[in-house]
Amino acid sequence: MSSPIPISALEHHRYCPRQCALIHVDGVWVENRHTVRGSRGHRRADELRGRTERGRMVLRGIPLWSETLGLTGRADAVEVYSDGGVVPVEYKVGRRHGDAADVQVCAQGLCLEEMLGVAVDRGAVWFTGTRRRIAVDLDDDLRRRTIETIECVRRLLTEVLLPEAPNDERCGQCQLLDHCLPGVVGSGARFDSYMAEVYDCDS
Repeated sequence: MSSPIPISALEHHRYCPRQCALIHVDGVWVENRHTVRGSRGHRRADELRGRTERGRMVLRGIPLWSETLGLTGRADAVEVYSDGGVVPVEYKVGRRHGDAADVQVCAQGLCLEEMLGVAVDRGAVWFTGTRRRIAVDLDDDLRRRTIETIECVRRLLTEVLLPEAPNDERCGQCQLLDHCLPGVVGSGARFDSYMAEVYDCDS
């Protein structure tokens, strides 16, 4: 099997395939206010300590992997209940973006199922800014979307060309805006004009 895929790449791909390729293929990363807030919001998970909270054991910073799916990563938190239930919890700072966080949590659940030999039927996303917890049902539909995303990312890692730039409302919040240039490459006419200007193609 090829090198394992970072679980974080699944969320990046669900948000924007081009962003995923820039980060995980080209190795481009730029901090902005959103990524800095995200790092600060993960500080609690990064403490790597476990403790009992409200009758459940909460383990933080748990390494995850799946040989079957070719995944590797880490869970911000894993809750272990007295009845044997296991719940992965992902920490987020910003607002919800489609099902990106759900797919990420589902991938964590699939890894835990393989690692522990137990069924993981639910997860959660904790938004640190609003202090709101969203339950995620790891049902058949979400599992299917997660598997499909894994396959898409695996193909993306071997492709030569970047995916097209969406050039929509997501772009203004993306830390890779200046590397992606969606306003230029998202339009064929504007791209041709840009290339002509840069390389003086008409001279």
